[in-house]
Amino acid sequence: MFKKILYAADGSEHSLRAGEKAFELAKLSTKAKVDIIYIVDPKHSKDDVLSNWGKDAEDARKEKLAFIIQKAKKSGIEFEVIFLNGDPGPTIVEHANKHDYDLIVLGSRGLNKFQEMMLGSVSHKVAKRAVSPVLIVK
Repeated sequence: MFKKILYAADGSEHSLRAGEKAFELAKLSTKAKVDIIYIVDPKHSKDDVLSNWGKDAEDARKEKLAFIIQKAKKSGIEFEVIFLNGDPGPTIVEHANKHDYDLIVLGSRGLNKFQEMMLGSVSHKVAKRAVSPVLIVK
């Protein structure tokens, strides 16, 4: 079914539920792999540094993903964590289209408060522009 899955994570509740679905789907195939992608948005890097004062920025990002990494290890599915820099929507699409994934899984809304009013702009951009099928989890 889906052997190569891209899971876009940001640490939000929707993202965590999306991760659970990504690993559930991966269990349906033998030798499936899930790439967990985290996008560092330069527009929010200053906020990240200020809100995590005294911590290494990379450690703070890994902290956001700690729960899902723990679940990934528990699942027994092969996975890799990938950190990229850029505008989240276009960066996810570019990475996904370049690496020929069978499925892209992401949450319907992320950490951005404005996105809570509508389908998240990141998930909307990915659904419109990605070549692979996209699963948006509420």
